[in-house]
Amino acid sequence: ELRHLDPPAVAIVGSRDHTGYGADVCRLLAAEAAAVGVVVVSGMARGLDALAHGAALDAGGATIGVLGNGLGVVYPSANRELYERVASRGLLLTEFSPGERPHAGSFPRRNRLISGLARATVVVEAAAGSGALITAGTALDQGREVLAVPGPITSPVSVGANRLIRDGATPFLEAADLLQYFPECERIVLIPPSESKAGTTALPESLTHEERELASLLGAEPLHLDDLVARSSRAAGDLLSLLCGLELAGVIEQRPGRLFRRR
Repeated sequence: ELRHLDPPAVAIVGSRDHTGYGADVCRLLAAEAAAVGVVVVSGMARGLDALAHGAALDAGGATIGVLGNGLGVVYPSANRELYERVASRGLLLTEFSPGERPHAGSFPRRNRLISGLARATVVVEAAAGSGALITAGTALDQGREVLAVPGPITSPVSVGANRLIRDGATPFLEAADLLQYFPECERIVLIPPSESKAGTTALPESLTHEERELASLLGAEPLHLDDLVARSSRAAGDLLSLLCGLELAGVIEQRPGRLFRRR
């Protein structure tokens, strides 16, 4: 829907291959931005792009997917479900002809549109040669703001983001780092430092063995439902039922984007 071009937007980009830390930050950032009316723009690639789009939609927000190919071509094919979700609830945008398949130069060409649509670009994780760095470069050329999420200096997928910070990009450490570029929006609430002791709430004796087992997987840092599925080997439907019980018992809380944490 073209109306999604009107509100302020943030571009969230990063590596196709990422860490669990990068995935958590990406989902949390996209969900919280969407929750206050900021449109999330990304490139519909696998990895962090896909996570950003999905988290924005899960939070009830809007997202714009900028394609490196023509409409009607789903690339990568694994993103078909996401493609359909964005097409029905957000906006798919491309400058390529319908049916045109991607080629080597498609994605760098697409990246300038991603940054151009957004007031600020956030690089979550990026290896030294990541295409996300091209997007950061086009953002700077366009006079846009660039932020980067700092990561371990030993992590290959944080090399690019850390270098951006070294070279002058704003480090994304808390909501205020992004919010300063969106003064018209409500306050974005991420986890403040004062909540770092969360996750120590005593478990009620009434909890079942399954609920206790699930609660033990959660701490102060939010985990996405997909991560809980992987760690628990339970189906998403079963987990949601258990999570509902834990939330009613006051043991956990849910945040936008299907993120859960201990109280």
